[in-house]
Amino acid sequence: MSIETATQENIAIGLKAAAAWRVRAVNVLPGYKLSITCNDGTNGIVDMSALVNSADSGIYAELKDAQLFQQVSVELGALTWPNGADLDPSWVHEEISKNKTWSVPV
Repeated sequence: MSIETATQENIAIGLKAAAAWRVRAVNVLPGYKLSITCNDGTNGIVDMSALVNSADSGIYAELKDAQLFQQVSVELGALTWPNGADLDPSWVHEEISKNKTWSVPV
């Protein structure tokens, strides 16, 4: 048996391609907020206003530019922006699961 065949057999066993905590969809809302839905159906609002407006926000400060903020996309289940900023999808899922609304801390 070749390694390639073994890999194909492992996929057939039922390994899932995407974890439940991965973001599946995102919509931009006013006020530096995002409406997100994860692979398992968990959904809620990510409020990035405190982070974006903080003097200590590093790379996230660039997202204060509304045009850049609106360029959010989902890459490999994570929220990402063209400037390299991103949010850990497992953290997003954990916080949204608790309260449906999460204010990203600074």
